[in-house]
Amino acid sequence: MVDHLALEPGQTVLELAAGPGDTGFAAARRIAPGTLISSDATEAMLALARARSQEQEIENVEFKQLQLEWIDLPAASVDAVLCRWGVMLLLDPGAAAGEIRRVLRPSGRVALAVWDGPERNPWATIPGRALVELGQAEPPDPNQPGMFSLASPDKLQGLLESAGFLDVVVEGIEIDRSYDGVEEFLAETLDFSRIFADTWERLSEAERSELSRTIAASLARFQTEDGSLLVPGRTLAAAASA
Repeated sequence: MVDHLALEPGQTVLELAAGPGDTGFAAARRIAPGTLISSDATEAMLALARARSQEQEIENVEFKQLQLEWIDLPAASVDAVLCRWGVMLLLDPGAAAGEIRRVLRPSGRVALAVWDGPERNPWATIPGRALVELGQAEPPDPNQPGMFSLASPDKLQGLLESAGFLDVVVEGIEIDRSYDGVEEFLAETLDFSRIFADTWERLSEAERSELSRTIAASLARFQTEDGSLLVPGRTLAAAASA
């Protein structure tokens, strides 16, 4: 994503839905003494990003609480925009794309990432499917915003072109995920998925054991010779010019 922005020293880069900020921090190093604006919708994530910037000794960064569908920045005020795994979660991703186009200077660049389809990301779908199979959750509504709502190169390209972007390029990137075993996989899922963690908390010990066995059975096909797990993942990355 950062490579696609063709960054130069002295530029201003906005990262939206930055989370811990790592993608933006990679850009900050390339634009120094320019400025990275690291933003997120929640103050808790901004606090985490601030702490990580201090750990990594990144000084050319400002932190702002911003929403994707209404970016509280002047028009034509930044040279590039990054957003990794944020746009697909919105009720109106088109509004976000339009706002990104508005805050970019002429010929500015944008780089977005969304997750590819559920069949390409079993690391994400196996826990939820196990919950549904055991009657602990309802199947997700495919018409609602979510992890896979933009899981199509055509959708992602159309989103950017409809907002007025030019020279749109979309590519798939494999992101295999490795785990020592099922316990580590479960620990990561509990950390990353609030829905899964909330459901886990209300389950009895017997129900947790049954859920763990169901997940382990689905993960068995990804077991390697040494007993660890290598679970496929795939994201779509798009870049375009304003």
